[in-house]
Amino acid sequence: MTTQASKNLETFPNPNASRDYHIHMEIPEFTCLCPKTGQPDFATLILDYIPDELCVELKSLKLYMWSFRDEGHFHEAVTNRILDDLAGALKPRFMRLTAKFYVRGGIFTNVVAEHRKDGWQPAPFVDLSRFDGQSNTRG
Repeated sequence: MTTQASKNLETFPNPNASRDYHIHMEIPEFTCLCPKTGQPDFATLILDYIPDELCVELKSLKLYMWSFRDEGHFHEAVTNRILDDLAGALKPRFMRLTAKFYVRGGIFTNVVAEHRKDGWQPAPFVDLSRFDGQSNTRG
């Protein structure tokens, strides 16, 4: 097999660095090993970020995620490690990593970790869900 797992995260220039925009990724096949039992842990990772100057290249992200397959990590530690590595490589305005680990011993574990660039503040939220495209006026 020519494709190898790697801790190398590649980036590319943000094509619209003048604007805050949200990148959402779902990684449903994350695996690592339980450091106590050596049994596999499975999780869906949800990565949300607002890039600054750089974006993550998807193939390198996939290979990076694969690199944890044979490593033992506690859920909390691996979530924070991945966030630290991604934030270090991308230096985003904002990043949130949600790790939804599947049941182990009858317990589901969700770990959420965030990074925020110093001084960055989000624009006010605009809720468009109230508008369904139909006029409420009578003709």
